Amino acid sequence: MLRFHLVAFVGGFLLDLVLGDPYWLPHPIRWIGRMIGAFEKHWNTLEGKTARRRGTAMVVLCLLVVGCVSFFLLFFSYRISSYLGMAVELIMTYQILATKCLKKESMKVYRYLQAEDLPGTRTAVSMIVGRDTEVLDETGLTKATIETVAENASDGVIAPMIYTAIGGPVLGFLYKTVNTMDSMVGYKNDRYLFFGRSAAKLDDVVNFLPSRISALFMILAAFLGGKEFDGKRAWRIHRRDRFLHASPNSAQTESACAGALGIQLAGDASYFGKIVKKPYIGDDLRPVEAQDICRVNKLLYISAFLCMLVLSVGILAVITLISSRC
Repeated sequence: MLRFHLVAFVGGFLLDLVLGDPYWLPHPIRWIGRMIGAFEKHWNTLEGKTARRRGTAMVVLCLLVVGCVSFFLLFFSYRISSYLGMAVELIMTYQILATKCLKKESMKVYRYLQAEDLPGTRTAVSMIVGRDTEVLDETGLTKATIETVAENASDGVIAPMIYTAIGGPVLGFLYKTVNTMDSMVGYKNDRYLFFGRSAAKLDDVVNFLPSRISALFMILAAFLGGKEFDGKRAWRIHRRDRFLHASPNSAQTESACAGALGIQLAGDASYFGKIVKKPYIGDDLRPVEAQDICRVNKLLYISAFLCMLVLSVGILAVITLISSRC
């Protein structure tokens, strides 16, 4: 069974790099998002303890539904045929990962910047960030894109790879459900402060280790990526600035990225019309430029391949250990 899991894991990773997330293809994460949206629409009507209890109930029910559906789909596929099960697991793994999609959406911003199309740039950035983009200039839009790629290198790529390698697509989809809930209702504003608190706290927990592992992969990628990156500075800035964020996890990869590129990220940002004070991450050694979007995507891909290689070797080691005992 583990051999099929290894093939499905590597195959799903490679399929994601080839296909990405075509808009015409139905995607489970969109269905999960609709389910979360329906809960939020009907349950997020009160404040205080009632809203928090309803938010916690939403978390439990969403995880229960996603866990059961993914488990039984995989279980019955393998019961029918090992090869059918492997094929289904491969497709499920592919749908969990978002490497090419993250690059594709961020490179849209790059192309709009190259064309000096500021309205188009703002629209493209608004599709991948939660902050208000209408108040950002070209530098702010570029920084927001770089920060999103750096943060989602963990949330969208490395963390789901780790969970999928450990627990298969079932655990991978459970992780993605938590991450999706946090991205939809995990804001500290009037609407979501109580209802989204459980989702936000759970997201912090499940990303605690993966975010730190992701930062280490990104630092290693900076050492391997060529002269445009500085691995030593990535390590130094990561050690210094990795906690300069309200989230215990978000600054892990952002600090590594800022150090690798020699730029300054973060700072104050506007969310839902309100300015949120944030410290800067990294040193302002040079101006941020559009080409940095290409560079951070290079870091993303190197980090993803390193992670896939390490996890595959780990799965293979477990297979070898089990085989030697049989």
